[in-house]
Amino acid sequence: MLLSKAGVALTSAASGLQAGEGRNGLVGRDGVRESGVKRVKVVQVRANAGDGAGRSSSSSSSGSAATSIFNRVGSFLNRDRVEQQGAEVGGDKVVYKGTFTIMKKLAMLDLMDRGADLQDDATELMGKRVTVQLVSTEVDRDTGKALVSRETAVEGWVAVNDKLAAQDISFPMDFVVPKGFGVPGAIIVKNQHPNEFLLVSFSLAIPDADEAHYLTNSWVYNTANTEGRIFFQNKAYLPGDTPDGMKELREKELQDHRGDGTGERKASDRIYDYDVYNDLGKPDEDPALERPNLGGNAEYPYPRRCRTGRPPSKFNPAYESRKGIATFYIPRDECFERAKMSDFKADGMRSKGHALTSKVKSLLTKKKDFESIAAIKELYAPKGKDLGGMNNVLPEMSDIPKSEQQPLIFLEELINPDGERNTPLKYPLPMILHVDENAWQTNEQFAREFLAGLNPVMISLVKEFPLKSALDPKEFGDPTSAITAHHIEGALEGFSVEEALSKKKLFVADYHDAYLPFVERINAQKDAKTYATRALFFLSSDETLKVLALELVLPPTSPGGEKISKVFTPPKDYSAAKMYLWQCARAHVANNDIVAHQVFSHFSKCHAVTEALIIATNRQLSKLHPIHHLMAPHFKSTLEINRGARARLIPAGGVIEASFTPRAYSMRMAAANYRDTWTFDSQALPNDLIARGMAVPDPSAKHGVKLVVEDYPYAADGLELWSAIKSWNIDYVDIYYQDDAAVQNDVELQKWWSEFRYVGHADKKDAPGWPDVKSKENLVEVLTSSQWICSCQHAAINFGQYAYAGFMPHHPTSTRRLIPDEGTKEWEEFQRNPEKFYLSTISDVNSATTTMSVYEVLSSHAANEIYIGDRAANWAEDKRVYFITSFVSRMVVSVFSNYTLQINLVCN
Repeated sequence: MLLSKAGVALTSAASGLQAGEGRNGLVGRDGVRESGVKRVKVVQVRANAGDGAGRSSSSSSSGSAATSIFNRVGSFLNRDRVEQQGAEVGGDKVVYKGTFTIMKKLAMLDLMDRGADLQDDATELMGKRVTVQLVSTEVDRDTGKALVSRETAVEGWVAVNDKLAAQDISFPMDFVVPKGFGVPGAIIVKNQHPNEFLLVSFSLAIPDADEAHYLTNSWVYNTANTEGRIFFQNKAYLPGDTPDGMKELREKELQDHRGDGTGERKASDRIYDYDVYNDLGKPDEDPALERPNLGGNAEYPYPRRCRTGRPPSKFNPAYESRKGIATFYIPRDECFERAKMSDFKADGMRSKGHALTSKVKSLLTKKKDFESIAAIKELYAPKGKDLGGMNNVLPEMSDIPKSEQQPLIFLEELINPDGERNTPLKYPLPMILHVDENAWQTNEQFAREFLAGLNPVMISLVKEFPLKSALDPKEFGDPTSAITAHHIEGALEGFSVEEALSKKKLFVADYHDAYLPFVERINAQKDAKTYATRALFFLSSDETLKVLALELVLPPTSPGGEKISKVFTPPKDYSAAKMYLWQCARAHVANNDIVAHQVFSHFSKCHAVTEALIIATNRQLSKLHPIHHLMAPHFKSTLEINRGARARLIPAGGVIEASFTPRAYSMRMAAANYRDTWTFDSQALPNDLIARGMAVPDPSAKHGVKLVVEDYPYAADGLELWSAIKSWNIDYVDIYYQDDAAVQNDVELQKWWSEFRYVGHADKKDAPGWPDVKSKENLVEVLTSSQWICSCQHAAINFGQYAYAGFMPHHPTSTRRLIPDEGTKEWEEFQRNPEKFYLSTISDVNSATTTMSVYEVLSSHAANEIYIGDRAANWAEDKRVYFITSFVSRMVVSVFSNYTLQINLVCN
């Protein structure tokens, strides 16, 4: 559990203009007008002076015949170009040394697209080049337009076409500029090749100045019909402080990112625009797969997503069609980086392999349920061993003729080099089974996880007893809970209910109101049976939670009628029947919790909320803006994950609908919960804890609040992180904003916040809890809450999924049967074999292994995770920012010096 003292290591993670008069008003001193400065010819310098072909130092001498031809032709052209141009550098001219580092187009994962590479080489030899211009922060004295260098071509491109594996390739570049050119505030990159490349980095060594770095790491597509791509120096400016030479480029770069709500997006687009979730249904495939839009209506409000602009559905023009996974557009720079994609694909393949044996066995035997708890435990490798592999899908050697065994022997040795045979595919052992394989059955563990488990954001203090619903009694009947003092008084360590209330000792995980309006519709579906549940707890004298009672509620059969409620208390003896009856009741509560975790806490309140913020940031905050610099690492990979969720997890027939009890109503429940509970101010950790009664304001306390339950790891550790992040934001805001007036006068910042509220959350724009951003203090609160949502909050909810829910009976995603009433046939069935009945109540083999595989992938950590307090050495060229970066990093480390805990920056 993230933020727990158990010590589980978890992470979350964290754009050219043509020189010349009349093209955006840019005037280049090196080729247009010199204002008295002597003209000189710019040398198109080869990539490496020691190689006539301009070969990069990372190039290999080997390659195909075609490659050799290209190299020879390229070598001739490069020599000819240099010889004809000559060199006249000196006097009032200087040379800036640049390093242009790229990765070429990928075919798949770690392999370069050789076909695309040959296409690019052909166009290169035809004179269609990749060029770079430098743009000064200064302006021409006579025209007031930005100064730009002449276009300088990247030399030696064809010399590196012999690469197979994807890798970074660096090209040295020389730029001849006037001495007064200064540190370029931007570069303009043009790509006349047919294929894109990743501009990994660009830096300049400038005489008598520090090396300048630029905000790149971006895919550059063909710019033949554009004025090129703008990349700014890694230096932040408020809009009013923008150097004169950068003002026009700043606005143009923002305009390039803004959509106008029209047009279908292409892979090469860099456009961020808003839309409702109108693509979750698949009615063109099957009318039964129609799903209502989320967002844009009062019943199902929702944050906005990144617009794709696909044609409308034939079934209903209010829906957007789904042409396939490839058409779930996001800007290319929002996709996984190569390392992350490789890890993600590998994790997915491995996890599918883990599920293969059980799925095949279930299919062949036609047994959909697990035969026993012991059979479920056989899915996992023994503690301390990783037996994952592919060997058990191979046929037995004795079944293969000897003449045909050699290929099989080779394959077996390849995938199973240690020689073990007939080892089944195994999942890694979840943390919940590590210390005690029966811990999941204990009431202590069940209660503990509401403080330090998978979804530690639901539990709240009981402020009145009996518990009451806020639902309309005219529709849902008597709001009073069926749990009475009679059920719990014997377990309160001598306290009366009133005394327990006054001493803040009663707590509840309450899913009643979120579930009850949907229960009847959920239960009408195949293999889906649920209740609206409550779990009541007591804080004992040893400061641990103890389960008092569970309430399972079915709605009235007619509006305002009597609800059907069952109350269960922990059994005093653990005969098989009583134990499994209690386990069935716990399973329904745990199932309510896992659904709330996945679609309320996880996707809606982390991923969907962050997506709207990412869109607003890219549309309204220039990459020159210090708040863009600050927030961008927190957004890394989020849109890619969200795109995958819309494609596979949350749509009609996706993993959530197929494997979670609400089925077709899962996302409708998410939208209703967003409608009823979400406000921006409630996302701040201290506010959330106070609202749930888990903390009280206390100015004398370290973080301004005092926890009601001291041993609440999510809150205790979270407050330390919250304070560290907030301290960092205070210092960062102080660097760029002198006073509140500076915040109010920041045009980009005000548009950003307004758009996030009024467009990104259009359905809740008038809800309470929206702060204005008119002061430094409010800005810090907004930034801290936003960062908390997509780093620590997300980590707490995401990275414990496999640790706790990887063992399905502990957190079943599906409940398929209601608890039987005494005297019924189902009761007799239960009495005959309680364990078998229990297993027929929770997830079946296919559902369990599918979700286990998803959890395993989502809980994994990429090799290139970015952690809070970490930044690349050149992430911001401001020494003041470097200082506070180092300080906050030390603060975060000191908080967790005794824990094996890591928290990264983004929702991935």
